[in-house]
Amino acid sequence: MKISGYKRYLIPAAIGLLLVIGLPFYFFFKGVSTLEETHYIYIDEDDTQDSVIAKIKPIAYPTAMAGLQTLLRHADYGDHIKTGRYAIKKGEGAVTIYRHLKSGRQESLNLTIPEARTMDRLAAILGKKLMLDSAAIADALHSQETCGKYGYDTCTISAMFVPNTYDIYWNVSIDGLLERMKKEHDRFWNGGRTAKARKIGLSPNEVVTLASIIDEETANTAEKPMIAGMYINRLRQHMPLQADPTIKFALKDFAIKRIYNNMLKIDSPYNTYKNEGLPPGPIKIASIKGIDAVLNHVSHEYLYMCAKEDFSGTHNFAKTYPEHLKNAAKYSKALNERGIK
Repeated sequence: MKISGYKRYLIPAAIGLLLVIGLPFYFFFKGVSTLEETHYIYIDEDDTQDSVIAKIKPIAYPTAMAGLQTLLRHADYGDHIKTGRYAIKKGEGAVTIYRHLKSGRQESLNLTIPEARTMDRLAAILGKKLMLDSAAIADALHSQETCGKYGYDTCTISAMFVPNTYDIYWNVSIDGLLERMKKEHDRFWNGGRTAKARKIGLSPNEVVTLASIIDEETANTAEKPMIAGMYINRLRQHMPLQADPTIKFALKDFAIKRIYNNMLKIDSPYNTYKNEGLPPGPIKIASIKGIDAVLNHVSHEYLYMCAKEDFSGTHNFAKTYPEHLKNAAKYSKALNERGIK
């Protein structure tokens, strides 16, 4: 069967038209990612066009990547690379991804503030989760000037952090991070908690400081309000708190399993055996449960406590010192029997 003259030219033309239409689709609109799940790339201040391309290439289809690479090679992008955490989603073509990168349309992440014992430890953790350098975070948290901008000093700045999970951008600045934490702190203390603290006669910072000690005394949440009540009794009677966790903090040795008398002589404002009242600030980022334990403490007449000899993580409470000495002797005996030094 012969093909008429016009059909002879029409078929190649149609094929050419399909190529003209189809090739741009494969290069610029076909999904780039080979993965089913969303993939994230992190672009920092040191990135270039080449490094951005290198971060996407391993998870991309070659044809679609060629299209995206063509767009990213454009000088306009190279001169205005925006930092951030960007999502490469299944089905998104080169044009869509390029627009997100060029406009700085990044994805936020869930940042969990941990109950860190020191600001250096917090800085190290945040440095692994954000674009920020951990040393720069630590410097800010140890700076009186920086802490003062938010109403704190270097001893109390940990009270500004409420351990929770927050939606935040990976490339947040140090000021942006601290401003966000102050905002979350104020939201946390707005209303009921502030009223309860005032009723106890403590400021929010003092509540957090006491809560941080209680957190270190026990992991038993149910017992925390009981311990809080005991320490509040001591504060009201102007008795030293004599809290062992503050000695560990003063010595900067959190692995200590047993406190000896010679340790109680350390010259530190955090030594609650030598100094009456609360230490200058929290000895860790206090838990929400610890804070609420102070605000909702149990009212009782106990002035002493000692870890139980069964190592259950709970305590024996006493109203008198002789009774406390009996409890302490039982615990000391149990330590000796287990060879704990």
